[in-house]
Amino acid sequence: MGEEVWLLRRRLLRRLLLSACLVPLGSAVRSTLAASAALLSVDAPEAKAVKYVEDARQARAAAAGSSCANCALYQGADGSAQGPCQLFPGKEVKAAGWCSSWAPQL
Repeated sequence: MGEEVWLLRRRLLRRLLLSACLVPLGSAVRSTLAASAALLSVDAPEAKAVKYVEDARQARAAAAGSSCANCALYQGADGSAQGPCQLFPGKEVKAAGWCSSWAPQL
């Protein structure tokens, strides 16, 4: 019985060590995937459907001060030049951009 407990503990420790080694790897893969997201083209059909522009000052319908950076759908980090948007999975938008789906952050 004592030897079984020792083997179980050894297996548990091995799995814990392996898990601890894989956590940073998972973070690196996730950040690489995020960094590889393509920038949304203003000529893309989905961009045209919502009148997306890369500079909010070029949007006639944009309220003063509104941009992707302060939209509830924007998922980029604060201060980033571009980031993901919930409207365009797998694509990034310019933080200075704007589209007709702009919604204020709550």
